[in-house]
Amino acid sequence: MEEVERLWNEVRELSLGNNSKVERLQTPPTALQFLRDFVNPNKPCIISNAINHWPALSLWAQAQPNQAQHSYLSRSLSSSSVSLHLTPSGRADALAPLPSSPSSLCFASAHVQRTPFPEALRLIASPDDNPAVVAYAQQQNDCFRSEYSALATDCDPHIDWATEAFGGALPEAVNLWIGNQRSHTSFHKDHYENLYAVVSGEKHFILLPPTDVHRLYIRQYPAATYRYSSDTGEFDLELEEPIRYVPWCSVDPFPPPEKLHEEVSKFPLYFNGPKPFECTVKAGEILYLPSMWFHHVRQSSGDGGCTIAVNYWYDMQFDIKYAYFNFLQSIHYRSPSLLLPEKFPEETDSDPHGLSH
Repeated sequence: MEEVERLWNEVRELSLGNNSKVERLQTPPTALQFLRDFVNPNKPCIISNAINHWPALSLWAQAQPNQAQHSYLSRSLSSSSVSLHLTPSGRADALAPLPSSPSSLCFASAHVQRTPFPEALRLIASPDDNPAVVAYAQQQNDCFRSEYSALATDCDPHIDWATEAFGGALPEAVNLWIGNQRSHTSFHKDHYENLYAVVSGEKHFILLPPTDVHRLYIRQYPAATYRYSSDTGEFDLELEEPIRYVPWCSVDPFPPPEKLHEEVSKFPLYFNGPKPFECTVKAGEILYLPSMWFHHVRQSSGDGGCTIAVNYWYDMQFDIKYAYFNFLQSIHYRSPSLLLPEKFPEETDSDPHGLSH
């Protein structure tokens, strides 16, 4: 299957470049330029000076960690409750050891609880107050236009040049993300065109194009959910009943040093293949993340102790590129040196709408 590995290199040589850097634009593109140079070739870019006019850039960054309850955000959302995601490690929607068998893995979702926003912001902005709990406001499904609607005038309702390039349809969802440096997002892909605008702090992305799907070892894992007890301050990880399996990427790009050799041996296509694309998106910048690109995300907090971002999900075109991806994914490519437990079912992507994070 040398053809698969040749594809990885040809995509870079013909379209993406071989230097692992994401192209930067100093000014917003026209709709035509954006469509021609980035959307059609399915190529990411970072755009500066596109949201300088947002009131959010100055207003949302005013809170200090010990004054979060007095911040503009807390005042604006003083009577609102939001969906707060809690985990013991900051790794929600990620792989974790099975409670009954630590040598096996499951797909673990966060404990989600309705929390008054000022309290949620305090928990996020002051992570050292409770080191055993990592809080992250990462509810999806259009949360910015529902749970956070009081902030609507602080940002644009859509990105005009992107909306025009995507055919005039408005975003299907607009989401708000508020976290700290302890939260990570594991490798995954979204079936959306994504405009990701950072308002405070920085987001650190590792990106792989859809053609590199085999390098991430997508496997089926049993679904589980963290349950948090405020009385004991402890988490339990419970498997769903009946058992449900989730297709998820197996690769952690930052394994602990003591496990690095083991991870390289298990996932050689990732660690020994072409270098992933990497970028840092700073406050005031937008990342265009094309549909179906795999991405892993870490973050650094801003002055207020939080990393805050707004992202716009536009419907992707389920066109010939989507058909090509499904065909490529159906090829069961294995590295000769790869050793995987036989209990993993074959690779699949059974959810046509993806699991978006």
